[in-house]
Amino acid sequence: MARYTGPVCRMCRRDGTKLFLKGPKCFTDKCPVEKRNFPPGQHGQSKKIKKVVGYGLQLREKQKAKRIYFTLETAFRAYYEKAANKTGVTGDLLLQQLETRLDNVCYRLGFALSRRQARQVVRHGHVLVNGKKVNIPSFQCKVGDEISIREKSKELTLLATAKDFVSGQTRVQWIDAAQDGLSGKITMLPRREDIQLPVNEQLIVELYSK
Repeated sequence: MARYTGPVCRMCRRDGTKLFLKGPKCFTDKCPVEKRNFPPGQHGQSKKIKKVVGYGLQLREKQKAKRIYFTLETAFRAYYEKAANKTGVTGDLLLQQLETRLDNVCYRLGFALSRRQARQVVRHGHVLVNGKKVNIPSFQCKVGDEISIREKSKELTLLATAKDFVSGQTRVQWIDAAQDGLSGKITMLPRREDIQLPVNEQLIVELYSK
């Protein structure tokens, strides 16, 4: 499957805002958005900044959401269509599905420093859902699901590093994390106010509903 493997900081600079793709680096003055707040590329600094409106603004919001959660267009479109067919606010339901992906839940629990790294942790078989190994990053978690690190994987150096990082971050309200930082249970579905990300989901809905 096609997957972007290049430098992710270029994505943040392209959008002109932090997408929090590099974990701890995003919270320091080493963040490229802080140091070079202009588009990437040879002529990025000399380009005249144009105001983005209409379709361009809607497209940018969709691209931002895709980049944050590392999803491809086909999968992202499927999330939107599923949200549109449900009763409720389509934009909120779309973000709710993205937040309850297994790789994102692992990131929220502090199993990794970034969503991209959490994807690898899941892919390599280190994660259990209700006691069973699941290695599909897009696995949709439900209320009541217990997510934990496999016993044989608890000594990974990455987990200790991630635990130190997440200890300084605000805990999400919809996941009840264990004291050891190696497991957690989804107690409720995330609400819009629980998802603190620089995305205007209404513009995404407007783009797809044309």
